[in-house]
Amino acid sequence: MKISLIIPAYNEEKNIRVCLQKALERAPKNLREILVIDNASTDRTAEVASSFAKTRVVSEPKKGITRARQKGLVEAKGELLAYVDADTKIPKNWFNLINQEFSKDSSLVCLTGPYYYYDLPAWQRKIIELTYLFFICPAHRFMSSVVTGGNFVAKKEALEKIGGFDETIPFYGEDTDLAVRLKKVGRIVFSRNFYINTSGRRYIEEGFFRIGVIYVINYIWETIFRKPFTTNYKDVRL
Repeated sequence: MKISLIIPAYNEEKNIRVCLQKALERAPKNLREILVIDNASTDRTAEVASSFAKTRVVSEPKKGITRARQKGLVEAKGELLAYVDADTKIPKNWFNLINQEFSKDSSLVCLTGPYYYYDLPAWQRKIIELTYLFFICPAHRFMSSVVTGGNFVAKKEALEKIGGFDETIPFYGEDTDLAVRLKKVGRIVFSRNFYINTSGRRYIEEGFFRIGVIYVINYIWETIFRKPFTTNYKDVRL
């Protein structure tokens, strides 16, 4: 199956170059395209991204992560849609795992995994690692409703079947909403091996424990009550 890599980007000119460099270094033969969704940027994000091979910049003038993800769904030509954030660095085996998992399981509709934060202190990275081990992984085994918003791959037909992304959700809880709906049409796999390197800038800017609590509360709230607990969010660019 052909892969479309989709990268929502709002004012990411400082990060998008490295993100695209890593993506192209790791690109398999079945990577059909890279779509950078310029989500109302006011900097040089679009200019920088358009200079890369296989990369098409698509404008989404209405700001919002779910709107950008939905624009990617509409524009993508691949059968597998891989979503990452603009501050991520794709590791060496990332694309290989996509091809392996989807080729061996026809019921699989979504593959996802953890973040590894390259710019957080070691003790904070360890706490997050333990959170994945003792909370997120068990929660997924029990509920099958974990998707990491900046590190997942889904079949386009499955995303279309559930009606795409909920554009009424501003930020927190959008990935859990997606997981809850996707599991109704197929299997979601959360693999600790399918990690992606990303920035911990939100933890750095807004407080490590505060953001951790916000993520957990919104996961629980979206899973149980089908709506996010936190409706406001801050754009963080370091």
